[in-house]
Amino acid sequence: MSFIETPRFPDNIGFSAIGGPGFSTNVVTLISGYESRNVNWASTRYSYDLAIPPRTQAEVDVINAFFRNAQGRANGFRFKDWSDYSAQAASTVSLGLSPNTQFQLQKAYVSGSSTSLRKITKPVSGTVQVYVNGVLQTTGYTVNHATGVITFTAAPADVVTWTGQFDVPVRFDVDTLRWRVLDRDANGLLYQIDSLTLIEVRV
Repeated sequence: MSFIETPRFPDNIGFSAIGGPGFSTNVVTLISGYESRNVNWASTRYSYDLAIPPRTQAEVDVINAFFRNAQGRANGFRFKDWSDYSAQAASTVSLGLSPNTQFQLQKAYVSGSSTSLRKITKPVSGTVQVYVNGVLQTTGYTVNHATGVITFTAAPADVVTWTGQFDVPVRFDVDTLRWRVLDRDANGLLYQIDSLTLIEVRV
């Protein structure tokens, strides 16, 4: 599978998506009524449904073109999750990689005394700001926007944090688009598709 870094899936169409984070959990209810639960994934996997609103001819044309170039489920691409697309320094951390000059972008989700870390692999170009001990760094590092890895020219001597925007790497979860005419308005036909799901890919 290859990944299409640009263009990102159109924001105006993705704006209406329904979705969010999910886990995979096996639940077995015992005879006693107690449950046995097994968590299959250590981290979440996001998914989105784009099939809800009626689509105009212009939207159908855009989706058809994007779908053809992504080759259905074959290739991943960037998607903006309007409910969660930015990170603030107060709630984000970076994980140091050997030899302590490379850091993988992450976002921290804090609930009480618990913290869940999310690996960020698709930061948005031009939005990432890097801090060392809370001080904004303007030089001395590069950001790989295809992997989310920050590389310093020299190992920083203190805590590294960041702010910025990020996309979700996803793919279509169907290999066939099946449009139907739903209605018409003053601007033309309106279309509906019964299933158009995007699912996060781990990169």
